[in-house]
Amino acid sequence: MAVKQISIFVENKEGKLVTITDAIATAGIDIRAMSVADTQDFGIFRLIVTDPDKAKEALESSGCFVSITQVVGVSIPDEPGSLAKVVKILARYNINIEYMYAFIAVAKKNASVVLRVADNEAAEKILVENGITLLQESDIVNF
Repeated sequence: MAVKQISIFVENKEGKLVTITDAIATAGIDIRAMSVADTQDFGIFRLIVTDPDKAKEALESSGCFVSITQVVGVSIPDEPGSLAKVVKILARYNINIEYMYAFIAVAKKNASVVLRVADNEAAEKILVENGITLLQESDIVNF
């Protein structure tokens, strides 16, 4: 049930994000969520998009270094304490979160959180057993 995430290695230079976003737009792909982590010289631009395989092809054609990573998506109520509940459940089972980012579907009154963990299957099993709603790729694409 993991969600495909696009990761793009980006030089921290003027115009690089234009190349990336233009390639995605020209391919007719919508961005549903994103995160940028950077240093002085480079960054990693992470995206959840409507068609990850097509996005990867378009980005590679534009000269970008791209990979697809499986991540866990969860849907939680948009209220205080919801994220803490998820983090506590994973900590209780010694599942480390490498990184995460969130986005909100206002119409649904839920927050969606993307989690990168070492073992997606174990994390998904534990989260479901503890009443957390998992997101499928189609859930995110159809927001």
